[in-house]
Amino acid sequence: MTVLPATRTGAVLLSARAAAHLLTDWRAATDAPAYEALSDALRILVIDGRIPLGVRLPAERGLATALGVSRTTVANAYSRLRSDGFLVSVRGSGSVVHLPRDLAGRPDPERLGGVVSGDLLDLRKAAMHAAPGIAEAVERAVRHVPAALAGIGYDTVGDPGLRAAIAARYTDRGLPTDASQVVVTIGAQHAIALLARVLVRRGDAVLVESPTYPHAHEAFREAGGRLVGVPVDARTGWDAAALETTLRRTAPAVAYVMPELHNPTGATMSESTRELLLSVASSTGTTVIADETMGELRIEGAPSLPLAAGSDAVVMIGSADKVFWGGLRIGWIRAAPDLLQRLLLARPTGDLGTPVLDQLVARELVPRTAAVLEARREYLRHGRDDVVGALRARLPEWDVPSPAGGLTTWVGLGRPVSSALVLAARSEGVVLASGGVFGPDGGFERFLRVPFTMPPADRVRLVDVLERSWARIGGDSAGVRGSLAAVV
Repeated sequence: MTVLPATRTGAVLLSARAAAHLLTDWRAATDAPAYEALSDALRILVIDGRIPLGVRLPAERGLATALGVSRTTVANAYSRLRSDGFLVSVRGSGSVVHLPRDLAGRPDPERLGGVVSGDLLDLRKAAMHAAPGIAEAVERAVRHVPAALAGIGYDTVGDPGLRAAIAARYTDRGLPTDASQVVVTIGAQHAIALLARVLVRRGDAVLVESPTYPHAHEAFREAGGRLVGVPVDARTGWDAAALETTLRRTAPAVAYVMPELHNPTGATMSESTRELLLSVASSTGTTVIADETMGELRIEGAPSLPLAAGSDAVVMIGSADKVFWGGLRIGWIRAAPDLLQRLLLARPTGDLGTPVLDQLVARELVPRTAAVLEARREYLRHGRDDVVGALRARLPEWDVPSPAGGLTTWVGLGRPVSSALVLAARSEGVVLASGGVFGPDGGFERFLRVPFTMPPADRVRLVDVLERSWARIGGDSAGVRGSLAAVV
């Protein structure tokens, strides 16, 4: 997102050009009056987090020019957002984005459409329940606490036993690794942000996949990176020609990829594309970061070797969160010692180390990764088959891939109505992330990421709600489209 410097009162200004880019197809799914459609589209961008809280929206005249509408249309849209609590007027800063208090937790029926029934089913984070054995691992880890208490507790490198276990796991997977090549972080997101801060200078090009993990592209943008995207499709994978062209044309400082069970598409990079990526990146001086957060959650088929098996220059990111439990905030970086040293020198400005107790628990669990994955595989297979099968049967107009692993399916809706569908589902207490969240520059309104990680009863509820929500927004019948106001 392109923004201008902060105003005198501190609010960051979203430029009219950037706002217009985010508002692509803002009228595609509705026959409502223009001001209602615009306010609904802006509301969706705020709820999805694509327009951050505290940002100042463009002046009415500037946005009207950028969108090709009248100033009155924009003024009425802003007025509607103010009355609903999504904008506040700040002297000297204009219209500043705000989130109504009730949207921080349970959806509000009047704003999201209809009556919220039952408990909230929040599927914005694709994750499973804790793996069996966590409690026992905690009990075993406690035995090592007295020894840990002899130290000061600030650990920016990582527990030696945990680093050795992570290194052994890489070695078992065909990538010989020594503990000296591993640094433990506070989850994978922390690893991404730390790498972005060290490897990216303001204005550097950063290659990312499109779609991609949203918090990754946010981290690279925050570091000053200029994002360049390469398409990834759930069925055909990476556009190899676009990948090569983008690398050679932009010579990015970093290429951030998820080559195994890509999030959100579920695709796995072919061997030929891997070889192309590593070869061209070497010639352009690009540091390749391979994020394997989802990489080991394979349901079927043979796993690929870690990308770093093809080049010692590749940086690997891993995590215990998806395999074991999201509450275990442990991630890691595998890289060459010289890069790890740079990371350790930069780390104290952001944090002072990974929690020792979490590391002791992870040290007990990582050696059991293979056994836990075997149990997870059966659970995910049932979840995937149930959700994919039900969606294909009840919403045959959708394109519903059956991924070889991961936690979600990247559904093609056929029309740019993802945000409208998400808002309709919210009214029944099912919260999903719209397709646009996964686009570095917006877009993907024709797609929806649907997790299959929930228990059987929630799978049934999810499909039921999606079927009803699809009908509410008009389904695939363009002639019965209505206002988004009906579901907001």
